[in-house]
Amino acid sequence: MTTAIRSLPGSVRQAVENENRRTALAALSVLETENDSDLDRLTGLAAGALGEAQAFLGIVGPEGQQIRAAHGLDVSTWTHAAGLTFSAHAIADPSASLVVPDAVRDQRFASDPIVLDLPCVRSFVAVPVLVRGQRVGALCVLSPRLGLAPGEAQLSQLGDIAALIGSCFELKHEARVSARTAAALTREEWRHALTLEAGQVGSWVWDLRSDEVVINDIMRAMFGLEGERHVTGQAFLDKIHPDDREMVDASIQGAFEEGQDYHAEFRVLGTGRWIVGRGRVYQRDGAGKPLVMMGIHLDVTDTREAAEHQRLLLLELNHRVKNTLAMIQSLARQTLRQSPDPKAFIDAFSGRLRALSDSHAVLSDRDWEGVALADLVQMQVGEQFDFGERFRISGPDISLPPDHALGLGIILNELVSNAIRFGALSVPGGHVAVEWALLPGRPRRVDLTWRESGGPQIAGPVEYGLGARLIERSLAKVLDSTVDLRFPPEGAQARISFPLPD
Repeated sequence: MTTAIRSLPGSVRQAVENENRRTALAALSVLETENDSDLDRLTGLAAGALGEAQAFLGIVGPEGQQIRAAHGLDVSTWTHAAGLTFSAHAIADPSASLVVPDAVRDQRFASDPIVLDLPCVRSFVAVPVLVRGQRVGALCVLSPRLGLAPGEAQLSQLGDIAALIGSCFELKHEARVSARTAAALTREEWRHALTLEAGQVGSWVWDLRSDEVVINDIMRAMFGLEGERHVTGQAFLDKIHPDDREMVDASIQGAFEEGQDYHAEFRVLGTGRWIVGRGRVYQRDGAGKPLVMMGIHLDVTDTREAAEHQRLLLLELNHRVKNTLAMIQSLARQTLRQSPDPKAFIDAFSGRLRALSDSHAVLSDRDWEGVALADLVQMQVGEQFDFGERFRISGPDISLPPDHALGLGIILNELVSNAIRFGALSVPGGHVAVEWALLPGRPRRVDLTWRESGGPQIAGPVEYGLGARLIERSLAKVLDSTVDLRFPPEGAQARISFPLPD
């Protein structure tokens, strides 16, 4: 409790304290209105009703008095104690109005700052202001002269004005509450709209009585209804692919008749887009008939395509694993027959296995969708030779399917290995040229030529037994492929031809 209120006489102070406690919850929250022109005008009417020039509206709370409106007064310099006794006694007095003809001689008010100093009040009338049935302050009309004595009609008029002030507080409070509620609802609507938009969620509200559906823009785009001003439930159903219509109808009927949640996954007619719908009946009449249904729709086309792509990749992987294991077994058997010595077997088999592994790694990085021919050649040669000096490649950009890449990778590895051991790459001045061309026709064919030069003179395929067989058989899975391996004196040559799928 403030010093201003503690300075009041005991009975008045107790009455004010009790009144404050009673009004704290019920009325003080209503009094948030700061000074405004409506209250100023009503205060001016009060002064005019008594033919005076000064009046103020004081609200008494736990922190003292607040001047909410004034007429003919400069209240900017007033403290909370100024005029406090006028308002406090009006609240505590059980009568409808408090008339004081001589404030100077009345001990209750003689020490009030506005009696002792400006505006030097000599007499006044104070009428309580009620908000929600509680006295929260007083409308005070002041006079610089002694003997202010209004008649019954004037007091009644003052009471009416005080009642209008109380109603004004309540109306303004209700307006503030309504405005805050509306603002909160608007913010919530915007938040929901932004959330739906960010998630690309189509929302809908279906009035089953009129068959009208209220939808957002995302929903319009999903079903190709951008130009439709009024959308009906039937318009949506007509957009569902005929093969999915029965399932959607059954789900809607289940929501209508059994109260189940609507859940369906279907294609949009004409676009092939896949949509997932969820909804619920939110309003029924007294007989249980559905009136309003609400829900959302999500475009899951990308998710379904990704899942299908993943399924195909797994099938392809299983197929590739089986083929790879069979190829590894064949390589192991042939290498073992050719190299009975364990160390020789490990060296030869590891190199071939590494070539197969490298091809698999490149294909896996590209989701088994193929690999560029130039990349495959460079991968098998590795970093041990400089392209453009000892190793030259040339040809157009060609993407090889997985089977072609695996078979050609083994061939290139064998050619590189034998060139390093016995051929052009075994001596400093040797060179290898790899050239390829894409031949038109149906199907298109790739012709690749391997030529060695500058290496040791050779008379035949010395120690090329298994390597030669691997080179000749590695494209066996590619129908209509040919491998021609020759050993002229200037160096080994290989001509490889295979078709490309359309």
